[in-house]
This record gives sequence, C-alpha cells and structure tokens, in this order.
Amino acid sequence: MNVEIVSGNILEQPVEVIVNSWNRNVIPWWLLLPQGVSGAIKKQGGTTPFKEVAKQGAIPLGEARLTSAGRLPYRGIIHVAGINLLWFATEYSVTQSVINAMKLVDEHEFQSVAFPLIGSGSGNRGKDWSLGVMQHALAKIDSPAQVRIVKFEPHSSPAST
Repeated sequence: MNVEIVSGNILEQPVEVIVNSWNRNVIPWWLLLPQGVSGAIKKQGGTTPFKEVAKQGAIPLGEARLTSAGRLPYRGIIHVAGINLLWFATEYSVTQSVINAMKLVDEHEFQSVAFPLIGSGSGNRGKDWSLGVMQHALAKIDSPAQVRIVKFEPHSSPAST
C-alpha cells in the first residue's frame, strides 16, 4: 500500500475522502464545540456531515462511519471513534479506527484517503505516538488506495489534528 506522510491541512489534500477523528456519538454533536479537524470541517463544510453521523447512533470504539462531505470537495467523510469515553486514545482505538476506515475506503472503492493524526489532539496523545500506531496499523493492510497521513502545520489554516 502507498502511504505518504505530509505536512499541511487535511482540508487541502487532493484526495477523494477524508477521515475525521470523532467521538463515539454518545454526546449530541450540537452540544460539543468541535475543535481541530472536526471544527475545521464544521466551519468549511457545514453541519450536514455531523447530522448524518448522529443519525447512525453510538459508534463502538474504533469503528468508522461514512457520511457526505457537506460543502467540502470530497466524495465523503469517514468519522472514526478514535477516543474513548474518557477522551483518551488507546493503541486499540487508533488501530481499529485505521483498520475500519480503510475497510470503508476499499468497500466504496475510494482511490485516495487523508487521515489526521488520530488521537493526537482531543485524544491526549502526542503526534509521534499517533503516527507510530497508525503506521503500524497501515503496514498490516493491503489496499490499492493511496493513503496520506497529514501532520497539521499551523501555517496552513485553522484546522488541526
């Protein structure tokens, strides 16, 4: 599988679908103040993806759900439950999020996907830790899709990972 690590803004990547590190959908989206990637998606793409994912109910830890991209120029957004109810990312939650996101990528025949560093923001983990866990998970997956892991660069725009 082709995995590329880039610096920049996930909302500026030339891919078909992006990944949003989300919660488990047990707290209504409208009660949360989305930050990082979720906040940038809401600001640029609108609330439609969040309304769609809310209708899908609670997301088991490490699972993934596909929604539209709202006003963003992507074919979809894959929301992963990368943090537990204590707002902490674990090796299990990040690994399973990557695996399940890639299952949706392959199932829907997306040619390319961009991931943020799952768990490095609201998940209370460092960027190096998140990157290492994600690379380890991706190394075990066979997929024809091009994968980008995006390390947020604050010079790009207000999105963060």
